[in-house]
Amino acid sequence: MRQEIYISTDVETDGPIPGINSMLSFGSAAYLANKTLVSTFSANLETLPEASPNPNTMAWWQTQPDAWKACRKDLQKPEIAMKNYVTWVKSLLGKPVFVAYPAAFDFLFVYWYMIRFTGESPFSHSALDIKTYAMAMLKKDYRDSTKRNMPKHWFDNFPHTHQALDDAIEQGALFCNMLKENQQK
Repeated sequence: MRQEIYISTDVETDGPIPGINSMLSFGSAAYLANKTLVSTFSANLETLPEASPNPNTMAWWQTQPDAWKACRKDLQKPEIAMKNYVTWVKSLLGKPVFVAYPAAFDFLFVYWYMIRFTGESPFSHSALDIKTYAMAMLKKDYRDSTKRNMPKHWFDNFPHTHQALDDAIEQGALFCNMLKENQQK
């Protein structure tokens, strides 16, 4: 039986839902349970021709000029990036588990893009949500299980840059720290 490999993933988008809006970039960091970073993947995507940016999201992007610039360089066609991504996930030695904060948002985009452009998902149709995991560990209500209410020792000293791969690495380390503590109980 293969060990699980945790694929911490973050997306940057131009709106709240795929299809109507585009995924601008995504990054994944593959971690073993012991917090060994095995591999990473990232891509900046061309926007979908039929989609249009959400005005509220674009107003937020105005406050993040460095992150915007980073996600708009070296653009790839979504069909190429997603085929390469699925190949990358399948090449990892372990059973892939999609991990995100919040999984409901990040997985929505990644899953939609994988199905549209490759017809498959190596994650099946499930994802592990870090905030929900925190809720269970902290024994708090979901809305109270925010990062500011999590123990400081769960966090490593990684920046949160709103650049997909940076944030995926940061969140993957957070998850592994939580996993280690939970398994010691």
